Amino acid sequence: MPYITEGEPKPIGSYPDSGIDVLIVGTGLAGLTAAIECRRKGHTVRILEKCPDINTQGDMYFMGLSATKFFKHWPEMAKEYDEISLHNSWLATYKHDGELVIPPLKVAERLREAGLDPGTPPGLFQMRPLVYRMYIRQVGRLGIPITFNKKVVDYYEDLKREVAGVITEDGERYEAHVVIAADGVGSKAQKLLGGQVRAMKSGRAMWRAAFDIRYLDQKPELKKFFSMHIPEGGGKPEPIVRTWLGPGTYAMQLTRPDTVIWIMNHDVTGSEKESWTHTVESDEVLRNMDNKVPTPWAPELKELIKLTPPKTIINFELFWRNPQPKWVSPGGRVVNIGDAAHSFLPASGNGATQAIEDAVSLASCLQIGGWDNVPQSVRAHVRMRFIRNACAQKLGFFNAELLQDTDWKNAKVDYRNAQPRMPRWVWQHDPEKYAYEVYDQVVLNMKRGIPFNKDFEVPPNYPPGYKYEPWKIEDIMEALRAGKKVELGAGDWS
Repeated sequence: MPYITEGEPKPIGSYPDSGIDVLIVGTGLAGLTAAIECRRKGHTVRILEKCPDINTQGDMYFMGLSATKFFKHWPEMAKEYDEISLHNSWLATYKHDGELVIPPLKVAERLREAGLDPGTPPGLFQMRPLVYRMYIRQVGRLGIPITFNKKVVDYYEDLKREVAGVITEDGERYEAHVVIAADGVGSKAQKLLGGQVRAMKSGRAMWRAAFDIRYLDQKPELKKFFSMHIPEGGGKPEPIVRTWLGPGTYAMQLTRPDTVIWIMNHDVTGSEKESWTHTVESDEVLRNMDNKVPTPWAPELKELIKLTPPKTIINFELFWRNPQPKWVSPGGRVVNIGDAAHSFLPASGNGATQAIEDAVSLASCLQIGGWDNVPQSVRAHVRMRFIRNACAQKLGFFNAELLQDTDWKNAKVDYRNAQPRMPRWVWQHDPEKYAYEVYDQVVLNMKRGIPFNKDFEVPPNYPPGYKYEPWKIEDIMEALRAGKKVELGAGDWS
């Protein structure tokens, strides 16, 4: 299982009771990971969720190696993750009009040619429903209580009593020693934290759909085109990710044994929402998808969209939010993690990864500091995480530009010029190990008043040689409009 780190596992029961009571708001990947890791680290955990149940719908996302290393402590999850992962998958790249530019190539081969170990991939594409069910089973095994239909409308902290709390829509109050706000973009905790981030319209959105492969039985030739890949010379069919890259847009499609998934980046049409439950129908997609491209999209992709069943296509509007370091309340008892602290573009391949890293890091810091030092531990965690996430967010813009404005001349010479960058500093990181290595020095630096971007004797978990400077999305977009490329900054981003 190459997606878990080496070292001695420390399963549930390895840590004594910390005496720290943790309240988590939200059952996304950040919240669920925080719940099981906080329990493993000896904290008492409760979860609040605004919906009637955990949402297990969705399509695919990328889970980086840095996010799955903690599975070594959870053998049940490691086994299940191994079973649902896309092993031996292939990649093929087309122009948006259907011209095949980079024939199917095994992911392992692409990694080998990029100088990486094919046995230790930077991460894996995953089906969101399968991952969430895996998490739900683990939460159930641990008996972590989840209270549903509890919409949190406000957060507070009481420093005299050393607690924080939330107020729900029905007027109920819940308190704990620390409250983890994992309730996504627009978290109500941001008001208390002073980090309310203005959402800026990007003018872009994503159509996304996942459905049973049996719907393709209506068109045998189309089903053949979108079938799993059969290696040359025969063999067992294997999953394949197809990518179509066009001017100012891109699309991806994944075929698994039982499921077809497709996503497409597009200009807003006016019917989008920043919601994972808002759907549109295929006729709207077909009516708008050719609007901004010089030649029509690939006919096979259009036929696939036609066969997508009703109430399946999500039209998710993409908003930009500038990086901001205010993830923690003044008293250090409330903290944002995941999308509530830092939202990512889909092209970054980092949203799920960084959300899980946040949870693992925070649970570890709370355990290291203990009951007497909760605010200190929360602030140390944020200090460890902010620059890393700001760099990962910027990398998302770099990758989006690469996908939307592919240099086909260079791509035909070297296919690596047409694939997103996945730097070693991202996927080689181990957030748990890092927390134990740097916690004491980070705390010492805080007590000395050393600014977070000048941490003394703390090895970076971001590009080596990089020196953080505040940046704004507005500046990046202005540069792109002027015909300039995204400048990542100094340091080794490879």
